[in-house]
Amino acid sequence: MKTTTIDVGGLLSPLCARGVEKQLCRMPGVRRADANFVSGSATVEYDESVIDLERIKRCIRACGYRCGGEMLPGHVCAPGDPPADAAAAALPAGHAHHAHAEHAAHAPGKLAHPPAAEHAAHAGAMEGMAHEMGHGAGMDMTDMVRDMRNRLLVCVAFVVPLFFWAPMGFEMRALAPPFGLTLEQWLFVLATGAIVWPSWPFFVAAWRALKNGVLNMATLVVLSVGTGYLFSVGATFVWGGAQFFEAVSVLLAFILLGHWLEMRARAGANDAIRALMDLAPPLARVIREGKEEQIPTADVLAGDIVVVRPGDRIPVDGVVVEGESQVDESMLTGESLPVKKAVGSSVAGATINKSGSFRYRATKVGADTALAQIVKLVQQAQNSKAPAQRLADRASQWLVLAALVIGTGTFAVWLWLIGQTLLVAVTLAITVFVIACPDALGLATPMAVMIGTGRGAKNGILIKNAVALEQATKLDVVIFDKTGTLTQGKPQVVEVVAAAGRSEDEVLALAAGLERHSEHPLAHAILERAQGLDAVPAERFTNVDGMGARATVGGDAALIGNRRLMDEERVDLAGLEHEAERLAGGGRTVVHVARAGKLWGLIAIADAARPTSAATVAALKARGVEVAMLTGDNRATAERIGAELGVSIVLAEVLPGQKADEVKKLQAQGKKVGMVGDGINDAPALTQADVGFAIGAGTDVAMESADVVLMKSDPFDVVGAIGLSRATLRKMRQNLGWAVGYNVVAFPVAAGVFYPLTINPEIASIAMSGSSLLVAANALLLKRAPIAGLK
Repeated sequence: MKTTTIDVGGLLSPLCARGVEKQLCRMPGVRRADANFVSGSATVEYDESVIDLERIKRCIRACGYRCGGEMLPGHVCAPGDPPADAAAAALPAGHAHHAHAEHAAHAPGKLAHPPAAEHAAHAGAMEGMAHEMGHGAGMDMTDMVRDMRNRLLVCVAFVVPLFFWAPMGFEMRALAPPFGLTLEQWLFVLATGAIVWPSWPFFVAAWRALKNGVLNMATLVVLSVGTGYLFSVGATFVWGGAQFFEAVSVLLAFILLGHWLEMRARAGANDAIRALMDLAPPLARVIREGKEEQIPTADVLAGDIVVVRPGDRIPVDGVVVEGESQVDESMLTGESLPVKKAVGSSVAGATINKSGSFRYRATKVGADTALAQIVKLVQQAQNSKAPAQRLADRASQWLVLAALVIGTGTFAVWLWLIGQTLLVAVTLAITVFVIACPDALGLATPMAVMIGTGRGAKNGILIKNAVALEQATKLDVVIFDKTGTLTQGKPQVVEVVAAAGRSEDEVLALAAGLERHSEHPLAHAILERAQGLDAVPAERFTNVDGMGARATVGGDAALIGNRRLMDEERVDLAGLEHEAERLAGGGRTVVHVARAGKLWGLIAIADAARPTSAATVAALKARGVEVAMLTGDNRATAERIGAELGVSIVLAEVLPGQKADEVKKLQAQGKKVGMVGDGINDAPALTQADVGFAIGAGTDVAMESADVVLMKSDPFDVVGAIGLSRATLRKMRQNLGWAVGYNVVAFPVAAGVFYPLTINPEIASIAMSGSSLLVAANALLLKRAPIAGLK
């Protein structure tokens, strides 16, 4: 099975996206399809042995929408749907950069264009869609917003004189209708100018929706505007009597205004993914045949030597082979401090080189780069649907049907049962059609999910799907695997005890001199702690298996190692026996340092806690979430570390294969469990948990198994992820509550149930547009909501 995100241009409402989903899911081989009209894209999971990407694209085009191909990061990736001809198929993957992309309508990212041969084959079909949505082909979101604004301006340009000439206006009889037309004929001309071209997108969208088996908001707009316009045309040229060209034209003006403002708000929801898409540089410097040359980033191949200078963005992922520098990795991790890179260090594409020059060997290019993987995760998360959203989508469809039934019933009751005029009955029916707002229901959750996942990505928190976003708000317990999550995962000096007459620096300087030639992990910990001190020169270094090492310092015998080595060499322990027992009892490894037969001091080494671990535990407890620590350490060591961090549940002496069982035990108590891990042996537990959090510095297997990836490897990001989930769900509930409440109140008011209190279609259109706009604006507030752990 393969999952890809592709462009779907021209979606006008959430129910347009629903139509695309229905058609895609009917295709053999398509397992799942989630379309998102806010992002203008669809995530499709399909069986490559049954169906290919080209057939999926043809299906979207057959639905009446534009499809430019896969949505991939600009400059980095070549298209995933190459041409079928053999010559093109023979091209290396990195050399397809010429088939790159434009921005899609309603989509923020770069698209992989169909290659030239394929493009020619589809030229007729694409040309035939030149009027789709009334917008030109190939428009990006900015162009779409501008086009909607232009339609609004044209509509207003006709509405202003129409309003003044109409009987309901100021009756400026001094201005006779021009060209010898009657007043009714002149109003028809003005109304036609105000309605036909400006409303074209809604007529096209309504036709597409019917063709795809759904009813959407455009259906209601067409019914209201179309009914009013045709009724007025009939009154003008056929049966005579009152007409309301001006009312229908003003109605459309308000609808266009609402959609223009809504589209601008939707564009704001795409900021995060748009920023990610455009991070990679268009060109890269590589060494080819011994010479440096600039090539498109998409042409860089695995194994190429890439040259990076100060201020450059790194084009693809790789490993440094020459030079060193400081690299800003904030786009990847959200961490603002630059990271030192030297020979052997890994670098990621789209990060920024701050100081020195260096060369590195490309290891991951195209869709395999960290940037491409992050973009893919964010796209899939934004297009995924929480259970509440799927329910809202179905409710939106029923709401349109309800509006049609209630509107038709309103017309019948007022005309035949109550005996009102045809004009009153039509007006009230149009008001019902207009005031229904399925878009508010359809926008309620996807806007919040897009902004929530986008904000998380900016902070190095990658939430893979909307279900995880919802589940994270319900967690009762979060289990942390100790090593590598709450702790650094490597030995560090945590305490130094000096003998009488000696200082800690003297102990460390002697130990550093003795360990300088050792490759033992404990030696590296001591050397790291002793940085900045003048190490004591040591000669004749010799390893003592299982105990430590001996050397000569200034003619004196010097020793470093465990208690057995000290006892064997009859070293005077200088009264530090109890200190050694205390340190060892706390689960630390105790290193003895001696010279000339006398102990100089003790160095305690342990897997030190991360700086934010204690704050993470405290913050989760403050939010009503219990914290558990899972470790293979003995009970005494685990209890000590747990007490230091404030952990309430300590799960000690757990074998790697038993981690998932510990998650199940807590779930059996009726608790929602989150699991935070980083290793391969954490993968089953991450999968078993209700929400799995993978530390970004961990293994690929752990990251694949998790629902949330923490790119900074900072446990406090768990607090940020839960806080973000709660804030997002709060916005979803607020939006859904408003959308449902609005429609419950709107229908009876529009249908005249509270007569003589009624509203006209123009006010109904303001209410309808305002409802959608309020939902969009409320979701946008999530961008600036104060959330602990997030910028």
